[in-house]
Amino acid sequence: MFDRVFRSFGALTLMSLLAACAVGPDFTAPKAPQADAYVRQSAADQNEPPPAPDLAFWRDLGDPQLTQLVDAALAANHDIRIALSRFDEANALLGASKFDRYPTLSATADAQTGRSSASQLPGVPRSQRDGELFDTRLSAIWELDFFGRVRRSIESQRAETEASASDLAAVQVGIVAELADAYFQMRGVQAQLTVARNNASNQRDTLRLIDALLQNGRGTAFDSDRTQAQLALTEARIPPLEAQAAVLAHRIAVLTGQTPESLAVQLAQPAPQIALPASVNAGVPGDLLRRRPDIAAAEQRLHGATARIGVATADLFPRFTLGGLIGSQALSVGALFGRDSELRALTLGIDGSFLDVGRVRARIAGANAQAAGAMASYEQTVLRAMEETENALVRLARSHEEREALTRAAQASERAVNVARLQFDGGAIGVLDVLSAERTRLEAEDQLVQSRSREATSLIALYKSLAGGWPQQLPAMASADAVTAANAPKVSTD
Repeated sequence: MFDRVFRSFGALTLMSLLAACAVGPDFTAPKAPQADAYVRQSAADQNEPPPAPDLAFWRDLGDPQLTQLVDAALAANHDIRIALSRFDEANALLGASKFDRYPTLSATADAQTGRSSASQLPGVPRSQRDGELFDTRLSAIWELDFFGRVRRSIESQRAETEASASDLAAVQVGIVAELADAYFQMRGVQAQLTVARNNASNQRDTLRLIDALLQNGRGTAFDSDRTQAQLALTEARIPPLEAQAAVLAHRIAVLTGQTPESLAVQLAQPAPQIALPASVNAGVPGDLLRRRPDIAAAEQRLHGATARIGVATADLFPRFTLGGLIGSQALSVGALFGRDSELRALTLGIDGSFLDVGRVRARIAGANAQAAGAMASYEQTVLRAMEETENALVRLARSHEEREALTRAAQASERAVNVARLQFDGGAIGVLDVLSAERTRLEAEDQLVQSRSREATSLIALYKSLAGGWPQQLPAMASADAVTAANAPKVSTD
């Protein structure tokens, strides 16, 4: 009795020691790129204090309607819901994979009735060849994870689950950026409409003045025709701008999970273009690795691929399984759990598939190739992230310069129109000079509005490239129960 106990204790001790080993490489996070600053970031921007760690950057832009729309998108956008379902699936698979650490249980219960043939029981009367058999069994089988195959498999699935969580965060950042960009573009188009309508109104006043002068014998039909032509060209700008504003409103509605026409009335009310921050501190390139969810996802997929090398390598060694069975078997229900009906068995199994070395090494080579591809994908993701940030920084800086120049042009063109009208009323210049001044003002004001939209688009692109614009690690903005901006998805850790 005691010998059996000691042997069992020794076997368990040996198993514990062996369980501390797991074949295959251990994952090491790739090194961050070494750079002190972005090439395109100005010294003034670098001197700006970094913004506080807050994922909801859009709230600081001071537009309540934009905030309402973003909140609606985070709660109901279908791309986010799809990404959330993928995370839930990966998390469920992680939970399922953890059960491989424990015995697999199964239970059966059978009841049979039958009659044996005379050939099977020669000489036995027919009435005695009838019989019943009752059988109940509880069995368990447990893979002894001596070489870490199960642990590496769980490690790989955990990495995939964390990658799915990062994918969800990346989708959320992308949806917020797309919504904000569409919103700013729509406000810009509405501002262009206001400019075009105001200029059309001014040109109608000019046409009325020309027609009045023509009736009094001071003007010419040629001046009237030129004024009408310019007015018609200005009016022709309005319908395509109205269509563009409607298209953007439809896009915003769909991003918030609603039908295209649902926000048409609400968004049709013009609002001034938002005042944008003068500068943004993008931090240093190394911060991207702690900030961007797509980089985090690529790193976790590299981790998963590395763990799968261990899963494949474990096949070079025998796979041990421990099985057990207890049950009862009897010819009647009353005797089913009697002393003499007891069944029990204990087995130790050894899988000899490790002897097929050629196939095992081929699988290891395939796993190594997958890991190499995951490393290349990670490095490519990092480079693209840095490229996007550099591009956004240079576009934002140049859009500032463009807006400042166009602001001066718009102000000068407005002064020129006022002077031209006064000089025309005094007879110092002709109508052609007035029309030229009005055309210049229309173009300058229209380009100024467009430049503000491009500046907003550049700012949103920078925020997107920085995964929200902040210098610290960002959590995902959703939970497994509901997609909200407050809760992060929880990866199973038990």
